Amino acid sequence: MRVLFVCLGNICRSPAAEGVMKSIAAGTPIEIASAGTAGYHTGELPDPRMRSHAKKRGIELTSRARQFDPSRDFERFDMIIAMDDSNLRDLRDMDRSKKYHSKLSKMTDHCRTMEADHVPDPYYGGPEGFDHVLDILEDACAGLLEKIRK
Repeated sequence: MRVLFVCLGNICRSPAAEGVMKSIAAGTPIEIASAGTAGYHTGELPDPRMRSHAKKRGIELTSRARQFDPSRDFERFDMIIAMDDSNLRDLRDMDRSKKYHSKLSKMTDHCRTMEADHVPDPYYGGPEGFDHVLDILEDACAGLLEKIRK
């Protein structure tokens, strides 16, 4: 099973989802990665604020930002999970043939207990935004792992 998390720039939400999922799925044969629909931050580590908040929860974020590659990623990954409606729309637009639409979902579709319709971008907000994102991601990743195991 291969899972790819996608946000806009791949420096806050999707690398955090990647880190959370790697943490809770440790020891399972799931390949986990992240990407952005835009290449603004290619090669950069996740946002230092997100890394700091994740580290307080025992989660290391070490991936480097990369842009989603439709010619490779649609075929390679079994599940491609967008952080919000805009990211999901961008992914659907990249899949012009609609061949891979069944692989696409929104992160919050996997929430078990939290009520959220998207994972908000904490980039321009305060510290509480990063914690809120991590709360959503921990819940959604746990739900996703349950679905994968079934």
